[in-house]
Amino acid sequence: MAEERPRRARRAREAVGLVRLLDLSARETLGWWLVTRIGIFVLSISAPLLFNRGTDYPNVWHAFLQWDVWHFKAVAEFGYNHGEPSGAPLAAFFPGFPALMRAASWLGIGYVGGGILVSAIASAVAGVYLARLAQYEYPQLANLGPKAALIWFTAPVGIFLAAPYTEALFCAFAFPGWLAARQGRWARAAIFVALASTVRVSGIFLIFALGVEFLTSKKRDWSSLPWLLLPVVPVVAFMAYLKKIHGSWFAWQQAQEKGWAREFTWPWTSLVHTVEAATKGHFPADRSDWTWMFRAELVALFVGLVLLAWLLWRRSWGEAAWVAATIGAFTTSFWVYSLTRATLLWWPLWIGLAVLVEKRPWLGRLYLAIAIPLAAVWAAAFFTGRWTG
Repeated sequence: MAEERPRRARRAREAVGLVRLLDLSARETLGWWLVTRIGIFVLSISAPLLFNRGTDYPNVWHAFLQWDVWHFKAVAEFGYNHGEPSGAPLAAFFPGFPALMRAASWLGIGYVGGGILVSAIASAVAGVYLARLAQYEYPQLANLGPKAALIWFTAPVGIFLAAPYTEALFCAFAFPGWLAARQGRWARAAIFVALASTVRVSGIFLIFALGVEFLTSKKRDWSSLPWLLLPVVPVVAFMAYLKKIHGSWFAWQQAQEKGWAREFTWPWTSLVHTVEAATKGHFPADRSDWTWMFRAELVALFVGLVLLAWLLWRRSWGEAAWVAATIGAFTTSFWVYSLTRATLLWWPLWIGLAVLVEKRPWLGRLYLAIAIPLAAVWAAAFFTGRWTG
């Protein structure tokens, strides 16, 4: 009994120390979140003024209303059974994010303002949990978590963590879900993955990855297996709803094919199409931004394949399944595109980069020297209506 008390006291001190470390990590992460959000806000009010091609004075407050934001706004405003008010089939978009846009708009800030608010909160939550996940995976590397979050916030495509897009919200569910899975808390993991599955089609790949993680985990608990069926429920429910209003269980896939050339294409053919699109002169002169972006897609594909090889080498089977499924989906469309944005969902990439930076600090300085200018260019391009992947 006397020996047990010192052990309990030591465990209590360790628990308190861990809580303090997590609190410090969260505060530092949120500090980086605030700094980077300020930078993006400055770009949102300056880029339309600096790079306006027309003679009319641009409405800088509408800078966020670009590309898919129109479609999310249309879903939030009209739902799925009012045709194509934004000029594209809306069944391609899962309902989680537009539903929160609509709810946030009740604050009187409009649908786009609601989407900006949702992404702001979600990116903060996701950043904190990315930091916690990094620290859980590498407890021997002190202060690794905030480094991973900073690298993620300053990603070249980081604008999509601030714009009314689905990336931030998806990560706000996926990151804590994966942390729970790594801890063997399967019910909690399933609930978060189910929420992520309401946000974007990537949830289907995350369900697959969670299943692989469960089967290969040393913390596998067969009594928790029924929980892994939970994330399938929102996907099937959405498909059933689309079947009712559009007559097809796979109306979301058909909408992707109709609006975004997502019809099945063999990977080698898709790669040929992408290389052609990345070649100078493939598009008219006024679409040079498309050529630039397709080159970025090829870089993202290369990064993804390197990441996949590293995960397989580490025998991180669940994370490898996640990255492989994502790459597989994007390389079986007519073109490889929007993969640049999907890199934001690859938490192993940002944690792996943080580990490299921890071991080789000069790599961190090099990363920021490259990533921050690219992030500014990407944001300016988005705010002025150019295609940004």
